[in-house]
Amino acid sequence: MSHPNSMRVLITGSTGFIGRFLVPQLIQKPETATSAGSVTVTLLLRETYSGRPLPAPLNQLRPQFNIVYADLRNFNLTVRAVREAKPDAVIHLAAAGATDPFLGVETAVRHNLTGTINLLRACFEKTFGVQQFIVARTPGELLGINTYAASKAAAWEFCRMYARTREWPIYGGMIFQAYGPGQPERTFIPAAFRAALAGEDFPMTAGTQARDWIFAEDVAAGFSAMLGQPLAPATTIDIGTGTATSLIDVATLIYQTVNRGGRPLPGTLPSRPGEDPTQTADAANTQELIGWQAGISLVEGIKKLKLYQIK
Repeated sequence: MSHPNSMRVLITGSTGFIGRFLVPQLIQKPETATSAGSVTVTLLLRETYSGRPLPAPLNQLRPQFNIVYADLRNFNLTVRAVREAKPDAVIHLAAAGATDPFLGVETAVRHNLTGTINLLRACFEKTFGVQQFIVARTPGELLGINTYAASKAAAWEFCRMYARTREWPIYGGMIFQAYGPGQPERTFIPAAFRAALAGEDFPMTAGTQARDWIFAEDVAAGFSAMLGQPLAPATTIDIGTGTATSLIDVATLIYQTVNRGGRPLPGTLPSRPGEDPTQTADAANTQELIGWQAGISLVEGIKKLKLYQIK
């Protein structure tokens, strides 16, 4: 690393939902956020951000982080950005399709597969000094029921191949059902909140599928806790609470918390075919491997989100 008590961290996808929580955590509380001591943060951004304000809260943190520019679909630009950043560690959050899982195949492959491979090769073939590469994963990879999940699964297969054949220090952070302030409105919890706050009924699927709901602050803390950990290459860390709750129970909790009338209407919308009935993180294994566990329960998270929604 650059110094025994410091680390240079390059983050892709920093303007996205999770990145907006991760960057402030690393900048404002680096010693408590990671096991690696102080942190210097660099954001890898598309050129479209050059000269214009970044989303909140990132814009308020300038100039406490560095910026390099690249389009990950372009290998040469990616190499240039990594060389400029000189990272000790990379957290790769950038992806297309997280809220649009049935995006076009070409778009999914170019962003999620080609972009990841370009970044890996830039870090380990063209640039020296990267000692940890953490890539965000999704439980949907295990079934591959849409183009987003399939492209992410393909990217992880290349990560595993490089980790095992070349011993590149690549690790996965498997994000379970993240939610929190600033999440795109088309996703389940924001949509349910919007209806509940208006006192309207909420049409939804049967809602029997159970998910491990994790607050975005905890997701960021999980990635932070992975920094500097002595893990075997190709290890994936589950970033979740270890508890699964059905969609109908989450919607009911939101309506009870808001208490403005209306109700969920399960079964009024068709379910997506092929969905996994239950997804739950192995929280005990995460605790054992990196000494971290989520700190915000679903009830607490929904209350925090209600305060944010009614501001």
